[in-house]
Amino acid sequence: MQRLNLLSYNVQAGIESRHYSDYLLQSWKHLLPHPERLTNLARIAQMLRQFDIVGLQEVDAGSLRSAQVDQTLYLARQGAFPHWYRQINRNLGPFAQHSNGLLSRLRPASITEHRLPGLPGRGAMTAEFDLADGEVLAVGVVHLSLGWRARRRQLDYLAQLARGYPYLVLMGDFNCGCDSKGLRSMVRAAGMRGLDCELKTFPSWRPRHNLDHILVSRPIEIVSARVIDYMLSDHLPISMCIELPPNLRLAESTLEASDRLVSD
Repeated sequence: MQRLNLLSYNVQAGIESRHYSDYLLQSWKHLLPHPERLTNLARIAQMLRQFDIVGLQEVDAGSLRSAQVDQTLYLARQGAFPHWYRQINRNLGPFAQHSNGLLSRLRPASITEHRLPGLPGRGAMTAEFDLADGEVLAVGVVHLSLGWRARRRQLDYLAQLARGYPYLVLMGDFNCGCDSKGLRSMVRAAGMRGLDCELKTFPSWRPRHNLDHILVSRPIEIVSARVIDYMLSDHLPISMCIELPPNLRLAESTLEASDRLVSD
């Protein structure tokens, strides 16, 4: 288990998009349930089965539009992930539960939620996985703001968070590309790598922007990284295979299987 396969995916609450016009013509799907949603999520779950840890953005935690289905839990069950967690960032009561999600085949020792600076509704969460030498591997799932002012404050927050973890993965929808000064500044300040201008994920039907990223601390080796052509959202998923330094290995407790799903 020196190598781990990671994936980050903004699933747009199970809504398939193929054209810019879909934002208008299918806008009702962001408010009301529709029968194709679970079909799309089931197809996504099959693709997720090849990964060890998955970070999700724009999953619904169970509301009118998702037919009361907690989509993180649904993907965990369909994808056979023994551990899962979801963080509700924008709670609109019975109408929508905007969330980040984590799916894992490894047992996290702890999970911490972070409310990011700016207007309410944006968050990050960090899962800590025990390593055999007493260190931890931290995996963060993030979804940043559209506005650059709030996003710059959020990137500063993440840079500060990264200083507490020698071994860290940050993945998610950063809503900015590799040309962002704020993102580049955060990567430098946090001593991370993985920023690749060629890994374009948005829009899924004609990818021109690299809004989704997987970043790792410098001691972690990047074996490979790619965008997966799996058009079931307005974003494409991004994957990365990483390798832990030779002197590190996962603790036995991290590798233990579970016969039940673990959330909050």
